[in-house]
Amino acid sequence: MSSPPHVEVVAYALGLLDPEDHEAFELHLVECADCQEELRELADVPALLDEVRSRRPRG
Repeated sequence: MSSPPHVEVVAYALGLLDPEDHEAFELHLVECADCQEELRELADVPALLDEVRSRRPRG
């Protein structure tokens, strides 16, 4: 993982990590209550971003 695991929570939630970092973060996540809590707090963000994108005018 190129940056500290705690910084990767948002990237993980948005599906932006490469496979190696994704796997490393999941290993970290198993034992880190802080990251687990932050990930729960971010759970709705990807869907909300998709909704905003779908409402944005095209053109």
